[in-house]
Formats: sequence, C-alpha cells, structure tokens
Amino acid sequence: MSALAGVWSFGGSDAGARCRRVLDAQRIYGPDASDLRDDGAVAMGRNLFETLPEDRFDAQPLRSGDGQYLLVADVRLDDRTGLAEALGIDPGDAGRMCDAAFVLAAWERWRGDCFDYLYGDYAFAVWDSERAELTLARDAMGGRPLHYHRGGDFVAFASMPKGLHALAEIPYAPDEERALEFLALLPETGPRSFFVGIDRVEPGHVVTIGRNGIETRRHWQPDTTPLTLADEEAYAEVLRGHFDRAVAARLRGSERAVGAHLSAGLDSSAVATTAARLMAGAGGQVTAFTSVPRKGYDGPLPANAIGDESELAALTAAMHPNIEHVLVRPDARNVLDDLDRDFFLFERPLANAHVQQFWKRINVAAAERKLRVVLHGTMGNLSISYDGIHLFGELAAKRRFLRLFREGRALVKAKRGRWTGVLAQAFGEKIPRRLWVALRRWREGATIDIGTYTAIRPDRLAAMIERGAERGFDTAMRRRADGVAARLRTLHRIDMGNNGKGWIAGWGIDMRDPTADRRLIEYCLRVPTEQFLVKGEFRAMARRAFADRIPARVIAERRKGRQVIDWHEGLSGARARLREEIDRLEQVPEAVAALDLDRMRRLVDAWPEDGWESQQAAVDYRFALLRGVVSGQFMRKATRSNA
Repeated sequence: MSALAGVWSFGGSDAGARCRRVLDAQRIYGPDASDLRDDGAVAMGRNLFETLPEDRFDAQPLRSGDGQYLLVADVRLDDRTGLAEALGIDPGDAGRMCDAAFVLAAWERWRGDCFDYLYGDYAFAVWDSERAELTLARDAMGGRPLHYHRGGDFVAFASMPKGLHALAEIPYAPDEERALEFLALLPETGPRSFFVGIDRVEPGHVVTIGRNGIETRRHWQPDTTPLTLADEEAYAEVLRGHFDRAVAARLRGSERAVGAHLSAGLDSSAVATTAARLMAGAGGQVTAFTSVPRKGYDGPLPANAIGDESELAALTAAMHPNIEHVLVRPDARNVLDDLDRDFFLFERPLANAHVQQFWKRINVAAAERKLRVVLHGTMGNLSISYDGIHLFGELAAKRRFLRLFREGRALVKAKRGRWTGVLAQAFGEKIPRRLWVALRRWREGATIDIGTYTAIRPDRLAAMIERGAERGFDTAMRRRADGVAARLRTLHRIDMGNNGKGWIAGWGIDMRDPTADRRLIEYCLRVPTEQFLVKGEFRAMARRAFADRIPARVIAERRKGRQVIDWHEGLSGARARLREEIDRLEQVPEAVAALDLDRMRRLVDAWPEDGWESQQAAVDYRFALLRGVVSGQFMRKATRSNA
C-alpha cells in the first residue's frame, strides 16, 4: 500500500520541492520507504507501506522503457497471473515485479482500455511526456483514494488531502455543501471532496488533465444483462467459485495468519470460513473477531434482533479447526474520545461512527497479535447476500401480479413479512412522500424522513431533497423497483477509500473486503432478483451457496445481528461533553449555517432513560445527533477554529 504524490508545474522547475512537501505530509500512510523522481516541471513520488511479498521489488516512481510514461500506483492486484499471461510476461519475470510494474505494463499496452484487465484495489497516476498530459484513475469500488487540485499554474495530486494541504497555495477549509450531503445520506457523486479546492477521483473513473482543462469519464460500466443458468444450484456454484477466488486473492501477504470479522450473519461467516478452508492445507490460521456487548448487558432488543452474536459466531468458528475465536468487548473509550484522531487519520467525517468504535477495538486486538491483514464483508449485502427485496417492486413494474401475489403469500406464510410490507415494497415509489412517511410512522413507530434522521437546518432541507432527487436518491427512503439500479447507487453512496488509509496509518492493519471484489459484484448484478428471494426466503442464493462451510443454524437464522447494541451507554456517559461540543460549534460559522444546533441541544437535554431499542431513538440519537456532532466537529477542525 502506498501514499502517492505528484506536482506538475506549468511554468517552472520547482515541482520537485513541492512534491517532496506533499509526500512528507503523508508519511504516516507509508513509513517503510519514500522515493521521488524530479523531472523539472513534473515530479512524482510514493511512500510505501509494505503489505505484499512483491513490495520488496517496488522501485517507484516507474518510467516506461521508452521514457514516455512516468507512473506511481497505490495498488493490490487480484489476478497477477492472468494479467501476466495477457501481457505476455514470463512467469519468472512476473515473480520479480511489484504490482505497480504490472499497471505500467498494462498502460503501455492498452492505455485507456487497461481497466478491463486490472482487477483489485488501485489508484494510480501516469504522466505522459509526449502529450503533456496527466492521468489519474481509481478502481471500480474505490478501494484506494486519490485527490487532486488544479491551480492557476500547477496541478498537484495526493492520496490524502493532507498531502495537498502541505502546499500553501491550496486553501484549508471544509466544503460545507459536501458536509450537508453527508448528513442527508446523499450518494457521494461528483468530484468534490470534504475540503474546498480539493477534488477526488471518483471510484471507477479516470481523470485526464492537460494544460487546457480536465476531462473525466467513467471507466467501469458493468454488464447488467440478466444471466440465465440451468437451476438454482448452478447460480450458487458460480457464486462459490467467484467468492473462493475473491477471498484467495485477498490472502496475499498475510503470511499464513489473517484476521477476520465474524458475526452471526452470512457475510462475515462466509469470509472467515472461506479463508479458513483456503489456508488449512498450508497450516494457516484465521483469527476471527466478534464484537460483543459488555459483560452483564441485558438491555431490551429491537424486534428480530440479536444483541450478542457470540454464540452463533462460536458455532461457525468451531466448524473449522484453524479458526481462533476472539471476543472483543467495549473499552472505556467512546466516539467523542476519538474525533480528533479520526479527523487526522481519515480526513472525512466517518459514517456510523458508533460502529467504527468496534472496528477500532478489533484493530487493536489484531495489532496485538501482530496481524497485518484483516478481512471483512462490508459490501456483502450488495453482492453475495443481497436479500432480493426489490423483487416485489420489479414484479409490480412488469405487471406480473400473480407472481407478486405468490411471492408475497410465501413470505407471509413463512412469517418473514406482512402484507403491508409486501405492498409497500411493491408500490412504495408510487406513494406520495407525505403519505409514505406517515405509513412508516404507523408501521414502525418512528418518523423516518430527512427532517428527522439528519441534523440539517430546516431552511437547508429543501435543497437537499432536490439534490437527492437529481442523484436518484429518495430522502424519504421509498423502495425503488429496480434492484440492480438500487445496488449500484448504494455501492458508491459512501467513498470508502479514505477509510483504508486511516486503518493502516492508525493501526497498521490492511483491511480487505472480498465481498467488494469487482468480478464477484459484476456476477451478482447479473443474477436475476428471483434467485435472491425464493419462496419467501431472503438471501436464498447465499444460503444455498455457503451451506458447505457455515453451520446450519447460522444459515437458518433470520434475526439480524445488531453490532454495538450497547452503543448508547458510552454516549450517555459523555452527555456533558456533547453539550460542550455543541456549544463550541456555535462559534463555527460553517457549522451554524449547516446544522440545526437547537435541535441537537434539545436532544441532549431530553436524554431518554430507556427505550434505546426503539427505532425513534436510533433516528434521533444515532443518526441525527451523533452524525451531526461528527460532521460539526469535522467542520470545526477543518476551519482550524479555536472554539
């Protein structure tokens, strides 16, 4: 893993000194080596954090044989063997090449078409000396970040914003509009980052910068043509093949010892057990970490929820002799304790900050065991274990009402849903906004709308609703009638690139997600929705596919795990600090303009004694208040306020 830096100075020869500042500011993301190539008007460099066996051959920046191209890359390739064959590289030579050298060879051969051949997590920059052109690109899922700034007489790029902020010409200020979009849960589309004057390369995009301007295009256009296979088992078999390959690719560099998240759900269970199966022959071991509540916690649970997932996770671990099962309990820290460090490491407000607390505790436990790679299944709900809930809307849109009735009846008969829910899923996007919100309030006991689940000032809500509609996002959360389109929107609702950099800088852990594998996702997008919801069974394909490695009881479990079920206890203990933070935000003009600080203060004053399991408590405190505080603190730090 690398932190990248580069400067193109249009009219001078100071690019090297500028690039060195950009590179040095990002040293925490690459402490093992730092190298720079200065060509006068253009300079590029990288800081290396060794995570792969081939990193010992990394000699970036790399220049092509004819001298035309200069490249730096932050990359972990999935299929080096296949790429070497496509490029005609001898296996012996391939074994002595770092991943970045493969990227350069692919660029030399295919230029803008190379993305069809590159699988894995990557961000790279290529300088073309003949065309006087800089190209920046990221992989389809956005596994690695890349930011840039175009000034009047120069262009600079860096993996993380702090690199660009090392240049005095680049302003240091929060992008208030981007912060508002984050609060409203809007998809993170468009190039803007959370800082004014700094853009990001979007996942699956390539940016070309010349003296006369910037061109951006999407290079990932997945084929979503429905796939027809012989039967249900055929779909499951292909899924297993893709998934086994995805997990195997992410074990590279783990040195026969890897960590993995393990809950009571299908995604993490599939990841951990597949890793165990693949590593067993070579004597490898998986250390599986399960987040559990504090000892003695006996708070009430939401309906159909699992608060302590340790029992089911233990069953999964016990099925594989080379899985060590570790329970991770809360420590004395709460979300507020980490806000300043989070700002420094991630340089963006963290979504679901309460969940990130257990990720941090797992990272601490993994680092104590000297693990360098930890697997997780964050994207599983959009790939391997998609629930198929959009089937009802798709059937209604196609006027296949008999099939809709049969699927609804099967769901109700199996006691996995009610007719009100079936009808809401089938016709939700046709229901007027106010009626939909009222129906959800009646059905779920909570008002779920942008005015409740966010802490945005009321006078800014209308603009966010309109902007959401422009991006295909309904801020009232009405169900759409197209499962593929819905998943594609959700894939990039949050750009996770900065997160990976923060994890490795803060804990030395390379977090890898097999469920975000591009070929796996492309396959799942082509599987017909009726393979995911079959006879009232949600996640039917995953349940079939992984029954060979996950205990039957876990496969059959229908309740949902609620990680960090005791999240409210730490927050309750920090109530006075919440008031103090809101008072400080009153001194930050950007926060005052964006946040409903009065409502946030009312929520703190009306702190519940109980009822934390309710949907309304989650809406008010986990989403509106906590996300508001996290976003506000980001703006306060980004303005360098003394408040």
